[in-house]
Amino acid sequence: MPQPLETPASPPVEIHARAMDNLRFIRATMESSGSFTAVPGWGGIGMGLIAAAAAWLTSRPGAGSQWLVWWIGAAALASIVGGGAMLVKARGRGETLSRGVGRRFLFGLIPPILAAVALTWVLVDLGAVAAVPGTWLLLYGVGVVTGGTFSVRPVPIMGLAFMALGVVALFAPAAWSNTLLGLGFGGLHLLFGAIIARRYGG
Repeated sequence: MPQPLETPASPPVEIHARAMDNLRFIRATMESSGSFTAVPGWGGIGMGLIAAAAAWLTSRPGAGSQWLVWWIGAAALASIVGGGAMLVKARGRGETLSRGVGRRFLFGLIPPILAAVALTWVLVDLGAVAAVPGTWLLLYGVGVVTGGTFSVRPVPIMGLAFMALGVVALFAPAAWSNTLLGLGFGGLHLLFGAIIARRYGG
């Protein structure tokens, strides 16, 4: 009587292949559930110093209508300083801005800032320049709060402080605008930058 043909045994799964799959799963889980800790403390201090310098320059006699130009320049420079410091800190900690909580942080932060840029153009075109400082402070605060949801605790708290100053600036006399911009982008960045640098490094 003919014997049944034996089916060939399937090749054993190599142990290291399973281990690599498990490590990839663990890494993906940690990236999606952790906190983004690469918010730069020293970078925040640098941004605060730039804003403080802008507040001083625009408060001098004769600054007049040039205050907006000075602040736009300061915002561009501060963005470069803050963004560069964040990249350096992220690399040092083995974090990335292209996936996981790093990407979530940026997706929370950037859209409100882009909205502030667009609204600045509209407000200036309408002649409502007095509303620009409050708009900047408020929307920057919104971005820091939403992005900071995926970061360390001081970050969203700083965002709430920016939002509060933004509301004040929207209803305060226009003469207060430069002071409130200095308190926000200068003072709050210096204060929370120091807190972040001390508690979370760099």
